Amino acid sequence: MIEGKKKRPLRKPDWLKISISSTDSYSGTSETIKEAALHTICSSGRCPNQAECWSRGTATFMIGGNECTRACRFCGTPSCKTPAPLDPDEPRRVAESVRRMGLKYVVITSVDRDDLPDGGAEHWRQTIEEVRRLNPHATIEVLLPDFGGQLSSLDLVLESQPDVVAHNLETVRRLTPTVRHRATYENSLKVLKHISERGFVTKSGIMVGLGETPDEVKELFADCLEAGVSTLTIGQYLRPSHQNIPVEEYVHPDQFKAYKEEGEAMGLSHVESGPLVRSSYRADQQFEVAKEHINLRDLLQK
Repeated sequence: MIEGKKKRPLRKPDWLKISISSTDSYSGTSETIKEAALHTICSSGRCPNQAECWSRGTATFMIGGNECTRACRFCGTPSCKTPAPLDPDEPRRVAESVRRMGLKYVVITSVDRDDLPDGGAEHWRQTIEEVRRLNPHATIEVLLPDFGGQLSSLDLVLESQPDVVAHNLETVRRLTPTVRHRATYENSLKVLKHISERGFVTKSGIMVGLGETPDEVKELFADCLEAGVSTLTIGQYLRPSHQNIPVEEYVHPDQFKAYKEEGEAMGLSHVESGPLVRSSYRADQQFEVAKEHINLRDLLQK
């Protein structure tokens, strides 16, 4: 880059251009979320797959409010040191929305709530249990924060027995301090290892295009294996706004394919890798594929 001049933004390649369409399912999902006064990471995180997922009648519910106590440089969710108090009626509204939408696979995530002594863990537990009570046949996946490293808070959530437990590393070790806020790479590995040791299907996700190298991604694969991760998602980082960290590279689809092949060759049960992949994107399909791999692995070990 020439000294004194701003770096010119990269032009988005054709493989990242998506068509936006609205269907009856999209309208129904949107209306249900609006009527229940709920938040989704689809909207808050400005996900490029929102139209597709909502048209399929799926959404990722975001609990704990719409303001995060952290200000990660990649994220489009608003940040605030003192968010509004938790809404005690939110667990019921999430559960009823799941029932109304007829979801068989539910994904729930949250903002970070470092302002709360337990990081919002009790609210998490209540939400999962209420979703399970009203939707006993639904599969529940949770995408958890790190709870500031408090394993007691993590255990409180795990007591509600979700089916899949995810926590995202987001990026490689070297870039973590500049991409994430307060979270550390080692602490996230500790969280993932604790989840795995408790016997849960353990999942993580990362973004590429932030300046990482293939060797650093390979190192991350090894770290995930050591932590007991079975499923890993890899997607292209897309800048939510000019206030966020810029894209360093639009990774070619061939490289995403190579990451998938390499990660699975190293021993990960399933790697979902592609430019538009997100941790909750087609999570139901990811779970079915991962479950087949996990069951096959268990049979081979017997």
